Amino acid sequence: MKIIFYFFAGVLLMPCLTATGGEAIVLNISHDLPEDSPQHLGMIKFGEIVSRESSGDIKVKIYPKGKIGTDQKTVELLRRGIIQASLVPTAKLSRFDKSLQIADLPFLFPSKEICYFVLDSEVGEKILAGLEEIGLKGLVFWESGFKQLTADRPIRKPEDYKGLKIRVMDSPILMEQFEIMGAKARPMDFSEVYKALKLKIFNGQENPLVSITKMKFYEVQSHMTLSYHGYLGYAFLLGKSFWDSLDTVQQNIIKQAALKAGHYEREVTASTENDCIKIIADSGTEIIRLTAEERKAFENATKPIHEKFADTVGRQLLEAVYAKIKACQK
Repeated sequence: MKIIFYFFAGVLLMPCLTATGGEAIVLNISHDLPEDSPQHLGMIKFGEIVSRESSGDIKVKIYPKGKIGTDQKTVELLRRGIIQASLVPTAKLSRFDKSLQIADLPFLFPSKEICYFVLDSEVGEKILAGLEEIGLKGLVFWESGFKQLTADRPIRKPEDYKGLKIRVMDSPILMEQFEIMGAKARPMDFSEVYKALKLKIFNGQENPLVSITKMKFYEVQSHMTLSYHGYLGYAFLLGKSFWDSLDTVQQNIIKQAALKAGHYEREVTASTENDCIKIIADSGTEIIRLTAEERKAFENATKPIHEKFADTVGRQLLEAVYAKIKACQK
């Protein structure tokens, strides 16, 4: 296995030539999503922008569907300089930097627009800044979108969670948001969730509409609540050693491309959501749309989680997020 790994690493580090014969800078980018996902389409857009703005001096090679390895493995490869960039869910980065859990707090963002306003601001940069201590450079936030809940029974009020077994990503906040309402929440690898739901190992799971549709979770779940209870963000990461090797012009090209392509990725995600809901509804899965009062009940039930994890994620940073949200609402 080590021989295979080092052979693959050697392939990634092979030089690439520009049109004029010089050696180009190559960004090998890893992610674990399919090639028709908004994230992959966003990466293609990122590569186009980088190539154009650098006149071909910076080239992008994309490795989708976890071809290079798991998110944990790609983080390791980033820190070692074997690959240069990756998209990783913020929840999975919390083991390295607990501040990244802020985006996972339930019902934190009142709307998609406010979410973007916060994460694209200087506050978002502060959330990502702590990654530098572990050899990563967080550029900007991308997304999978706001999460919905699928289950094998209707979920309309907090008490409906009692006794359910819910699959989540490996994050204390994500587990707590269900356990506070009486459910049992446990992590499991994403690729195994469909089978686990079918076998009733879990009664439900949370994911954005795109993921629910592409993984066909609706085939093994009778109900879906449009809860918009949490945000599944991705951090666009570079290895810090690679980032530090670039000059300021190159850094600016890459950062601006990541920002612009991220906006495009969000647009693609949004454009698919209505189609996803239709596909799920047409399958026979019942769609539950919460009233304002029902949503407020869930907000109230999970609000104590914010205080419980305030010191973990950074109380001052969390207060800065709250202040930014209020500023946007005004």
